[in-house]
Amino acid sequence: MDTAIVYSRATLGMQAPIVTVETHISKGIPGFSIVGLPETAVKESRDRVRSAIINSHFEFPSKKITVNLAPADLPKYGSRFDLPIALSILIAAQQVQLENLQQYEFAGELALTGGLRPLRGVLPFAIACKLAERSLIIPKENVEEAVLIKGLSVFAPTSLTEICAHLTGFIPMKPCLNTEQRQSQSIKSDLLDVRGQSLAKRALEVAAAGNHSILFFGPPGTGKSMLASRLPGILPIMTEEEALEVAAVASISNQGFKLAQWRVRPFRTPHHTASSVALVGGGSPPKPGEISLAHHGVLFLDELPEFNRHVLEAMREPLESGVIVISRAARQAEFPAKLQLIAAMNPCPCGYLGDPDGRCNCSKEQILKYRMRISGPLLDRIDMHLEMTRVAEDLITGVKIEKTESSEKVRQRVEEARKIQLERNQCANADLQGLELEKVCEVGSTEKELLQGVIKKMKLSARSYHRILKVARTIADLANHEKIAKNHLLEAISFRNFDRKV
Repeated sequence: MDTAIVYSRATLGMQAPIVTVETHISKGIPGFSIVGLPETAVKESRDRVRSAIINSHFEFPSKKITVNLAPADLPKYGSRFDLPIALSILIAAQQVQLENLQQYEFAGELALTGGLRPLRGVLPFAIACKLAERSLIIPKENVEEAVLIKGLSVFAPTSLTEICAHLTGFIPMKPCLNTEQRQSQSIKSDLLDVRGQSLAKRALEVAAAGNHSILFFGPPGTGKSMLASRLPGILPIMTEEEALEVAAVASISNQGFKLAQWRVRPFRTPHHTASSVALVGGGSPPKPGEISLAHHGVLFLDELPEFNRHVLEAMREPLESGVIVISRAARQAEFPAKLQLIAAMNPCPCGYLGDPDGRCNCSKEQILKYRMRISGPLLDRIDMHLEMTRVAEDLITGVKIEKTESSEKVRQRVEEARKIQLERNQCANADLQGLELEKVCEVGSTEKELLQGVIKKMKLSARSYHRILKVARTIADLANHEKIAKNHLLEAISFRNFDRKV
């Protein structure tokens, strides 16, 4: 038999499509060619595979070797195909006799010595392998990531020789199984550290309970960044499914997945000089951006007006849909982006507009130009706008002690409110749409009159109106009220007080 077939997988966004590694050895001028749309790193595997086979005490065939990576129209990136290519050559050359090859999938980069080196993007590979009901053979360093998939048999060899010994039954390896129950980390940044700003803490609790986006605007040093960093600590603990989605995004990113971050809500803080590709994703092959790395977590944009306007406008669609699609000429890559946006900005270029000491010297035109850097459509998509004021001196110095709550206590209320939402509408209030929104956020005649007056006076769009209703529904859930009352609406309206006029 001079032909062999081995299974592996490519990377396409969050997907891991199957790749069949077909190898044919024939008579003719000795050569080694790889076809099937391989990129540079895949083509270079010829030299790694040849050295690995020889240094593993096998004979590299002095014949014409053709390796086909099917399907041919799917781009193949990276060094993950080294191992399946080497195995297929050994099988086609009849140096390794196997009967149960079809029940395995392989991935791994080969060292010149025949050892295995770790890969990125193993988690989507493992998920797809589990669905295909096959076992997975990957480098030992990737096992902790792959065994997060329950019920998947994972084998962790360290070399090509060890794999061949296992597959032939000479020295079988034991599968690595997921037996450890991992818990999320404890809260490090606590609300107890925040002095004053009781209204902002309340807004943060409402935002966490309903998964709402929020904009803090106020002078420097009022605690905007500090409050944003406390949001992950009051969000509900991630479910197993959410944790796997977050881990899969991190796995295919440039930073890779770290086991210490398992079931920890992401908190991403890109600098205001970040490009649109860095924020929404892109490149070749397409990689997730900050909005995808913040999936099921928090994306904090500090100094919001300092971001490039085109970068901010690129976020509008993902904020609505919860996904980002990176389109290329041949195909598309889709990444999840169900995030909670927290933004912060100063009221004017110098940051001290309205300061009682009169430190602001910004003109009306400068202030208007500064605020106009944020487009109306983007501002409309942010659920809550809260103005923050300076903290009193006696609270800063500790002369006056303010009674406050820990993040753990606030999170308990948030989880209760989120539980109510999931039982009622199977999603957080911020994700309500269409007829479901009208049904869940139904109000009485008195409340409708109030809302009509607010829409007319504040000149609100339909989107802003719906966001007020969603926030009011969350406030009612925190109070464990079945119906939205007038006081819930008034509080929701107070959380939308950013005025673009100077």
